[in-house]
Amino acid sequence: MKKLINKYTIAVLLAAFGLSSCVKKFDPKSYAPALNINGYTNSSQIATSNLIAHWTFNGTLNDSITGTEGVATQTSFTNGLPGFGQALQGANNGYVLSAVPAAIQNLHSFSLSCWYNMPENTNGVVALVDIANSQNFWGNLDVFLENPPNATTGQLKVHLWNNGTSATGTDAWEGDYTVNKAFNAWNEVAVTYNDTTSTVKVYYNGSLLGSNTQAGFAPLNWVGVKQMVFGTLQFQTNPSLTSATQYPGFGSFLVGSLDEVRVYNRVLTTIEVNSLAGLQRRGK
Repeated sequence: MKKLINKYTIAVLLAAFGLSSCVKKFDPKSYAPALNINGYTNSSQIATSNLIAHWTFNGTLNDSITGTEGVATQTSFTNGLPGFGQALQGANNGYVLSAVPAAIQNLHSFSLSCWYNMPENTNGVVALVDIANSQNFWGNLDVFLENPPNATTGQLKVHLWNNGTSATGTDAWEGDYTVNKAFNAWNEVAVTYNDTTSTVKVYYNGSLLGSNTQAGFAPLNWVGVKQMVFGTLQFQTNPSLTSATQYPGFGSFLVGSLDEVRVYNRVLTTIEVNSLAGLQRRGK
């Protein structure tokens, strides 16, 4: 009887082993539906033909579309937005200068998107992207955060300048927008400008913060705009990018990270902005 039991035991064990060797290991990922946001599965699918400048900061300071080279002052590279390699690491008195690609000089309607990750801002105004105006105090485009009311919320502002058809030019200010969880995490800022309606919209992490129409602002004219800077305002560089001023006392530098700066030559829709932010946050 003992021998018979052993034979049955061995047979059962062999059968179990054979069955387990034929069963494919369960992989939850293989059963999960593909990421799809508003019909898009990757950020590269959004307005592909309209992307005219793209700073990935993945080990390079160059615009990946035109090859325009950036020049570093005390900056480096660090871990970027998850899924996108490296990012620009700013520093006190640090920034990156670049010539303005011709496609940006010739813009009318446009969209700009970028990601930042910075500690609490206590030292003054910190710009993410600044397209310089060599004669004026403010630039042609200034995207920046002011000193926050507390350690978690920030004040986001956007400024545009247009030479247009006016001898003196025209300003358009958008903000103050209070943004939550503004520090020590990756956040996306997007700006769109419609040159037909002179309307500027500002988004934060894919959600619309506000919209404003600046009467008489159009048509946009940035022809001849020569320089732009990442990580500070135009008057904080050395030498200043504007003859109007240098070091006014309230400017500061991005000591955190900047990543995935994209410029499109048309207005992205709210759905496209939301999709871009959602896909990039998931590394797509």
